[in-house]
Amino acid sequence: MENQSLMPREKLLKFGPEALENHELLAIFLRTGMKNCPVMQLSQEALRHFGSLRGLISASRTQFCQFKGIGITQYIQLQACTEMTKRYLAEQLSFTHEFTNPLTVRLYLQTELEHYEREVFCVLFLDNQHRLIKKEEMFQGTINAASIYPREIIKTALYCNAAALILAHNHPSGRAEPSAADERITKQIQAAAELMEIRILDHFIIGKGCYFSFAEQDLL
Repeated sequence: MENQSLMPREKLLKFGPEALENHELLAIFLRTGMKNCPVMQLSQEALRHFGSLRGLISASRTQFCQFKGIGITQYIQLQACTEMTKRYLAEQLSFTHEFTNPLTVRLYLQTELEHYEREVFCVLFLDNQHRLIKKEEMFQGTINAASIYPREIIKTALYCNAAALILAHNHPSGRAEPSAADERITKQIQAAAELMEIRILDHFIIGKGCYFSFAEQDLL
């Protein structure tokens, strides 16, 4: 196959970035390998070591720099790239009607919440055209739970004149299935919001590389 004989940069220019495998994308990012270890080999070994591209990106500075062949410079560059991706997604949500696209919203929330080691509950406050007014991390809890207060969410929604909300929180355990407490607090927030004519569009639970959407499962 022609595209298999091309180097990653050539392949990207000819077929687009989506045609590249993870190790090829990483090879472009790393640019060079080490003595007796070409960059393509280094990128494959790095992905095996960290388990996945997500594992590499979410590794701590110590974990990242302990792998031979990559160091603090690459760590800084990768963190900058990740942050630019977050900001790009945030701008997409802020300046377009991308809240009609659940995939974009989910990707944004995954980049925001997936790395936390403690449970964080955030709310996206939207106007009547479903454009983002602001995102706020409302509550933080222990590794197992967060104390959620529906009245605080509604108070903030009224203050910024929000017409709709998207709820989201992470599960540091990695699994995205909702607990009985998750279902209960969702119903409580939805009931409080309805009294003020505010819609709850979705509640996303973000795990490690997985998610759960209350709207997709017809639980709202």
